[in-house]
Amino acid sequence: LTQSQQQVRSSHPKMAQTMGGKMQASGSAGMALSTSRRSSIVRTVCKAAGGQADPLLLRVARGEVAERTPVWLMRQAGRYMAAFREYSDKYPFRMRSETPEIAIELSLQPWRAFKPDGVIFFSDILTPLPALGIEFDVIKGKGPLIANPIRSHEQVKHLRPLSDPSTSLAFTHTTLSSLRSELAGTEATLLGFIGTPWTLAAYAVEGKANKECMETKKMMFNDSALLHKLLNHLTDALIVYAGFQIDAGAQVIQLFDSWAHHLTPAQFVEFSLPYSNRLTVALKAKYPNVPIMFHANGGTGKLELMVDMPNDVIGLDWAQDVALARRILGPAVKVQGNLDPMILFGPEQSIIDATNKVLLEAGPSGHILNVGHGVCQGTPEQSVGVFCETARQSGALFAKHGLTASSHGAAAAGKQLVGV
Repeated sequence: LTQSQQQVRSSHPKMAQTMGGKMQASGSAGMALSTSRRSSIVRTVCKAAGGQADPLLLRVARGEVAERTPVWLMRQAGRYMAAFREYSDKYPFRMRSETPEIAIELSLQPWRAFKPDGVIFFSDILTPLPALGIEFDVIKGKGPLIANPIRSHEQVKHLRPLSDPSTSLAFTHTTLSSLRSELAGTEATLLGFIGTPWTLAAYAVEGKANKECMETKKMMFNDSALLHKLLNHLTDALIVYAGFQIDAGAQVIQLFDSWAHHLTPAQFVEFSLPYSNRLTVALKAKYPNVPIMFHANGGTGKLELMVDMPNDVIGLDWAQDVALARRILGPAVKVQGNLDPMILFGPEQSIIDATNKVLLEAGPSGHILNVGHGVCQGTPEQSVGVFCETARQSGALFAKHGLTASSHGAAAAGKQLVGV
């Protein structure tokens, strides 16, 4: 154990007891998976559709008809939970996300409290960057900080490939494989995630959050070849990293294009879409039964460009109308979203009504309920519980309105249903 992990165990003896033994796996996680072991994991993850082991969210993401709409929340492990703050107030971010015992605990907290259908492992989109030679830290109250942002051809030339994530990112494997074991026999789907090449490139160039994305845009207009070179390097690395997560037990992968809102539609087509598509195509070729979801923050105005994306599910941010989005994307495209997370600060009935409106406009098939952006700090925990419980009642809601997957399908998207 590292000194930080020993500190965690001494500070949280109960967690150390319940998670005891899991850290022993971290040594083996640092070794390359054997071919037989990898095949065994992939067979488990990719069990044929309709099998007993396939949970609700996984089935819907694959396009199967289900008994109700599944639900999870972006940033569901977060500071709105008192249990989460016991860790965030004590330990820095990277210690929490890169110490498997803590990451496992934080991932499971919202599942224990609210029973969402998806459990997303606690990590960060920037986590693979140090393995490439781009160090970062997360400053409390300020966010990520990259001390040496990427601004030159020479810097890109010296970036490392992600050739051995089982060594450089062993903690990710330990966290995901342990979570998969914890969730075995439940109805929860384990989600892995990565940032898109565009979003990671923008972070790497800016060095921190920047509302204008100024340095990246300057590079875009003055040396686009440099930006494309960086995007290609990141795409290659993210293909490896996402596959590593799947091999560790992730059943679904979500791509977060968190900085898509900085791009015009034309810029999105050149600097984001082709790299996300290349990444998804590569993953689908190797893991054809693992759904790959795509969520663009600021996707409004870009939906027409997403119609032919190879992803299994398209995430909708809260600024988009679900019914209109489904008409634009077409009935074959599955969607996720998209309650305005600020509604969770409202009274219970308002949350129920707004959630039911999203459910009805999305329809009884091809939809995963989520918030349209991450859960905000300060959100009442009971509101998240109401949101999840409303989703669990969606089967009855659709029956009340005479909606079935076979008779209505994704065409429900075209109707503005009221009176919920």
